[in-house]
Amino acid sequence: MKRTYLSDDFKIINWDNLKPFYEELVNRKIDSLIDLKQWMFDCSEMSAVVNEDGAWRYIKMTCNTTDDALQESFNYFVTEIEPNITPFTNVLNQKLIDSPFLLELTGDDNLVYLRSVKRNIELYRESNIPLITQLRQKEQEYGTISAAQTIDYQGEAMTLQKAATFFKSTDRKLREEFYNKIQIRRANDETILNELFSDLIKLRHQIALNTGYSNYRDFKHDELGRFDYKVSDCYNFHDAIQQYIVPLNKKIDTERKAKLHLDDYKPWDTSVDVDGKPALVPFRNAEDLIQKTTSCFKQIDNYFAECIITMKTMNRLDLDSRIGKAPGGYNYPLMETDVPFIFMNSVGLHRDMVTMLHEGGHAVHSFLTANLALSEYKMLLAKWQNSPV
Repeated sequence: MKRTYLSDDFKIINWDNLKPFYEELVNRKIDSLIDLKQWMFDCSEMSAVVNEDGAWRYIKMTCNTTDDALQESFNYFVTEIEPNITPFTNVLNQKLIDSPFLLELTGDDNLVYLRSVKRNIELYRESNIPLITQLRQKEQEYGTISAAQTIDYQGEAMTLQKAATFFKSTDRKLREEFYNKIQIRRANDETILNELFSDLIKLRHQIALNTGYSNYRDFKHDELGRFDYKVSDCYNFHDAIQQYIVPLNKKIDTERKAKLHLDDYKPWDTSVDVDGKPALVPFRNAEDLIQKTTSCFKQIDNYFAECIITMKTMNRLDLDSRIGKAPGGYNYPLMETDVPFIFMNSVGLHRDMVTMLHEGGHAVHSFLTANLALSEYKMLLAKWQNSPV
């Protein structure tokens, strides 16, 4: 995205250097549809710049949770930038909805977008701003705690992701040993994680109550923009899983137990090959994973492969598991440069290849949204995919 409202060398330093632009957008006179569209483009540019700045702080922090400076940078954004932006965003949303030229906006994109703007206005509560700040900080505590979890095996400090690769071993005693090592290490953080979870529940519930909901589930359903299905539809889906999928899983486990010739079937027996074959090794390292993902995507569409190549060239891939790296995986859309970032913890397993192809699909989707007129359109699509925007 080429900047037209902000200068190319503008960087977010603190709230003071951002505030004048938000004030100008709030106070700008809009006397025609052309004025409204230009105002929307300028608001969109601000959103994209702020989004990408916050995104990089999050990405860098999750890539290395042991770096205090990166933690401080992320926390500064969460505590000093976002809480100040939020009230202005609500005023800007209201200014858009109140515009006498609103009805002249046409097109399905605008209809979907305006529906979400109205929902955001309905859900806005000033009292929730400090609670959301606390929530954002506590949500990241889990990543920091988990990133520090390692086990020792034959003198080597090993991430839990790497330790889990031994569940594929045909040596049952070794599988059990690693399972117990992992569970013991996780149990060491039981108290702090339970307290963290309790804090999150309290904060989330209070946010829901402040907004007029009786529970966080219903609030989050609306906050995520789930317009096309209801909470009851989710319950129906859960019931279908219980009726059809749970019995199927039990049948599969029973068959695995028989093929493994076991009298008892334990958690460390759920991943080993029932025919005694060694674990599949679909790739050797991150570079090999990138090459094979590119080759796979190319068989579908050359453009898909080019997306992965672009991300590699721009250093938008961090794929290997390592000590100090937050758990999990994500594709993070970056709204200004329009080239996303894939984060994951690969250790050479088949599931890692599946994760990379999954996140790569989200990445291609991010590339395909680059030409959308407003960054808010892109954010809506990312939100519906549960990307961390």
